[in-house]
Amino acid sequence: MTTELILIRHGETDWNRELRFQGQLDAPLNAVGHEQARRLALRLASEPVHHLVCSDLLRARQTALPTGLQLDLHSLANSGLREQSFGMLEGMRVDDIRAQHPDVWAQWVQFQADYAIPGGESTRQFHARVMNAIRQLVAAHSQQTLVVVTHGGVLDMIYRTARALPLAGPRQSEIPNGGLNRVRMEGDAIDIISWADTQHLADMPAQPVYDQAKLAQAGST
Repeated sequence: MTTELILIRHGETDWNRELRFQGQLDAPLNAVGHEQARRLALRLASEPVHHLVCSDLLRARQTALPTGLQLDLHSLANSGLREQSFGMLEGMRVDDIRAQHPDVWAQWVQFQADYAIPGGESTRQFHARVMNAIRQLVAAHSQQTLVVVTHGGVLDMIYRTARALPLAGPRQSEIPNGGLNRVRMEGDAIDIISWADTQHLADMPAQPVYDQAKLAQAGST
């Protein structure tokens, strides 16, 4: 019995554009993010969606709202779909982290699966939380289609699982704000149908890019 998931990263926030570590802090969408959310709702208007689920963080809930109105669905908030906790670095810009916490930054950009920023989650802990939440959704909604509005880190965990990639190392997939990612799940198996679809955002401003591979390279020099 399969479940189809339409996975969406929340719309843009000012903190995305400033390359701040948002983590589990409640940064709201900016004007671009609200427009991305509006366009997502129009893009999904004809989809046969049974349920709308979102992270309980503000930027995800704001992104889900127009789609809920368009599809006449009440969004269900799920704390298991929150972004990774970055502990003491939450709310900080990359340049400030490098200047104020160089040792923590040097550890972080090694992207080790079991390293946790002080006060935060390791990637392995984060992955276990995310996949537990996703598998519970799939078990509860067999043969249905769900829209799931969540975060870049959450989508990275799903992508790595689907592609059997290691948890260590920098991100290997594009995860744009407001993009559509379609997967089909049966049990623990994840089949990616399409990824990083931004056709509905084609004429919008270029997005800020958090390039982990470049950060890892810079951190090793």
